[in-house]
Amino acid sequence: MSQRPAILNRPSPPILEQQKVSLFRIYVVYRSILSIVLLLSPLISETRRLLGGLNPELYLVVAIVFLATNLVLLALMQTRLIHDRVTQFSVFFTDIVVITLLSDTSGGMSSGLPILLLATAAASAVVIDIATIATLIAALSVIAILADTLRLINEEYLPFDSLLPAGLLSALVFAVSLLIQVVARRVGRAEKLARERSADLYNLQRLNEQIVRNLQTGILLVYADGEVRVMNQAAARLLDPNRPVALEQGRRLADYHELLARQFQAWQESGTHDATPLHIADDAPQVVANFSPLEDLADGDALVFLEDYTAVTQQAQSLKLTSLGRLTASIAHEIRNPLGAVSHAAQLLGESEQLVDNDQELAGIIQHHAKRMNSVIENVLQISRRQPPNPQRLALKGWMQSFIAQYRQTRPEQVDIDLALPEEWLEVTFDPAHLERVLGNLLDNGLRHSRAANGHGKVCIKVKKDPEAQRCVVDVIDAGHGVAESERAKLFEPFYTTVDKGTGLGLYLSKELCEINNATLTYRPTAAGESCFRVTVSRLV
Repeated sequence: MSQRPAILNRPSPPILEQQKVSLFRIYVVYRSILSIVLLLSPLISETRRLLGGLNPELYLVVAIVFLATNLVLLALMQTRLIHDRVTQFSVFFTDIVVITLLSDTSGGMSSGLPILLLATAAASAVVIDIATIATLIAALSVIAILADTLRLINEEYLPFDSLLPAGLLSALVFAVSLLIQVVARRVGRAEKLARERSADLYNLQRLNEQIVRNLQTGILLVYADGEVRVMNQAAARLLDPNRPVALEQGRRLADYHELLARQFQAWQESGTHDATPLHIADDAPQVVANFSPLEDLADGDALVFLEDYTAVTQQAQSLKLTSLGRLTASIAHEIRNPLGAVSHAAQLLGESEQLVDNDQELAGIIQHHAKRMNSVIENVLQISRRQPPNPQRLALKGWMQSFIAQYRQTRPEQVDIDLALPEEWLEVTFDPAHLERVLGNLLDNGLRHSRAANGHGKVCIKVKKDPEAQRCVVDVIDAGHGVAESERAKLFEPFYTTVDKGTGLGLYLSKELCEINNATLTYRPTAAGESCFRVTVSRLV
């Protein structure tokens, strides 16, 4: 059976203090039973001569008082008063007085009652953590034993040789008290050291948990059989952003992704792993898994590290676009000059009065397609000249309202745009110029397709927050017929368009702008079949 990593709990209150209070409660129960036995013993004929024989009246009064003090203590057993050192000292001092009086009325050392002071001294050495007070209890017990013995010898109730057992008992009381104090101090130091070490380990564990929880790298503790034991928030966000972390414990690795489970199994068998990126969900970033065995643990338990592949993809995309941009820019410049000459010549030709109507129409066709080609060149040049993003913190509610107002002013016709914003305050990090371009392209497409479907341009923008995954989602929904399933895979390809007058670069450019701003652009049709383009900003401010 493989060992499992220990999960530390918060250090409990001092154990030794609790044990001392518990021992004092036991001592109170002991003295309560003792008081009942001492009170009832004279009723038995065999013990009547042994207990209270010298002064039965005083013995009875002291035994009743002893029982009454115990009844009071039992009533205070669950209160804070039982923890007070003054209360504890008073109880032990009362016991010395009571036992001494009972012993005196019963014949002193010959009754055997003074030996009860040994239990009193031992209990005080354990319960009272101040050595001076515990030693004082032992000293008072010794004085009581010797003084009572001397009094009884003086009154000729005991022979002189009774001093020897009294002295031996006194020495034993002192020795037991001092020995128990030494042991108690050592146990106390050991318990204090253990508590300090436990607190240090607990704090270190909490620190590690905080570090792991806030890492952007996903971390999972996976047992050899593929069971996920522990995962941090980053791993939950990368693997299954729609479920809270608390529900992720105990699931199988295959429940998240079959390929991830196969990579883990292949790593266990061969020691090497496949670095193929994993695509968990349509709107989730790609991840790359790395595996590391846990030291000192057998049977294949391991840590799985999940890295967001977005940064690598963005860097590769940036390099690709830089190279492509240089190539397309040079080609565009080469095409633009002769295209300008063709367009200008077609314009002059169209102004000639000698052309018949058919030739005029052909000249118009030339000018129309020359403008379209020029628009394509402009878009290509815009991609090639694109600067790195300048991310800023945007208060999304105010920014969206301002953007919609400016967008309406740029449209020659009246447009119907519904904006649904959450009540809570949302801030995202995004280049405002890039976000404006992305939403502008999506609104242009949505209004165009809505107008083509029902003759009226209408678009709805819905903004919401995903608190579990710490993401902000902006949905742009139009009232068109949607995109056929066969065409969805090509939506974001360059130069792909379903509109005769389109260039096919709008969605491609919008997706690229989202990716360099740590966001994603996906197509998610609504239940009614309408088109919905979703911009997901991965991290909220």
